[in-house]
Amino acid sequence: MAVNSPLPIASDLKPVAGIQLGYAEAGIKKPNRKDVLVMALAPTATVSGVFTTNRFCAAPVQVCKAHLEALRISSSPIRALVVNTGNANAGTGDAGLAAANATCVALAELLGCESSQILPFSTGVILEPLPVDRLTAGLPKAIANLKEDNWYMAAESIMTTDTQPKAASSTVVINGKTVTMTGISKGAGMIKPNMATMLGYLAMDAKVAQPVLDHLVKQAADKSFNCITIDGDTSTNDSFMLIATGASELEINDIDSPEYKALASAVIALSQKLAHMIIRDGEGATKFMTITVEEGLDVEECRKIAYSIAHSPLVKTAFFASDPNLGRILAAIGYAGVNDLDVSRLNLYLDDVWVAKNGGRNPDYREEEGQRVMKQSEITIRVKLARGNAEATVWTCDLSHDYVSINADYRS
Repeated sequence: MAVNSPLPIASDLKPVAGIQLGYAEAGIKKPNRKDVLVMALAPTATVSGVFTTNRFCAAPVQVCKAHLEALRISSSPIRALVVNTGNANAGTGDAGLAAANATCVALAELLGCESSQILPFSTGVILEPLPVDRLTAGLPKAIANLKEDNWYMAAESIMTTDTQPKAASSTVVINGKTVTMTGISKGAGMIKPNMATMLGYLAMDAKVAQPVLDHLVKQAADKSFNCITIDGDTSTNDSFMLIATGASELEINDIDSPEYKALASAVIALSQKLAHMIIRDGEGATKFMTITVEEGLDVEECRKIAYSIAHSPLVKTAFFASDPNLGRILAAIGYAGVNDLDVSRLNLYLDDVWVAKNGGRNPDYREEEGQRVMKQSEITIRVKLARGNAEATVWTCDLSHDYVSINADYRS
């Protein structure tokens, strides 16, 4: 069960004019489960995305990048996205590329557009051939139930080891014009995006120029999906897509405008909410942990230290057990790769408890206070480096017995 993350309510997910969603049960891995999703876009839509940095990136990621690049040149719009779960189509070589392209061709024929106007996505088991015939056979049904208010069903359609769908909506008023945005995400393991098996899709009805959207998707990812980790594994299929359908009155063409700043703030907030849902639903997770590193020389070193703590199996298992063996955190800081770090100036806090002072145990620290905090389901670790003004925050979860069990049985 996800940590303090209630199920989304379908009626709370707001339709976004200019995008329709349809799903199907294609039997890609298991029968009787939603495993194909089609998102059909209005011709006015602009689309941008960020993808995994894993060198073994999946075939659909390669095709997505190629189609987006080609359409930047031709100025043709993306008309649809298609997602399948149950199979990652990664580590599949030329056959995988052929399958991803065949999926695009099949959907393009049904929608009356070019295959280059389709973006494919896959998630699931790596190194297994994609059953493309089953996928394409499910496309007509997905198209038949295209609706603007299918967001909850869409969130269910992209799940793998997720215990619940992840979806949220928000609205923002900018210069008197209302912008509606809704997003879905998936992921519970193999999560350390670096743009895991992480997928995220956020649509809004604003009209946003392509260069502006390209900037915004990177900005939003860097402050949300690129700040989460469950197990430190960057997947072959990570993708975060931002869609501006152009159906509302708000139009943004300049990243320096006040309107852009307001829109970016709203997009980042919703992206963070979707990213947090992934961590809260981490495989076997029992605790949601915020790790903030402050007073660094630059953001990069703050992130290095935050991720070092977040990735440590010793730290994560200690938090699962509520065992205040907090020297493990100091060790993780020390091997993070900040070679000129003066640990004699470092301070460590666990929520409101001052644990380490000037590089050593705080004389006033009591272990029962540390254990009190560690028993909570929501915990903040705060590190102060006393080196500068930079800071960074990473979100993670603990590591339990269930994580091992889930991943040992994943293909069963």
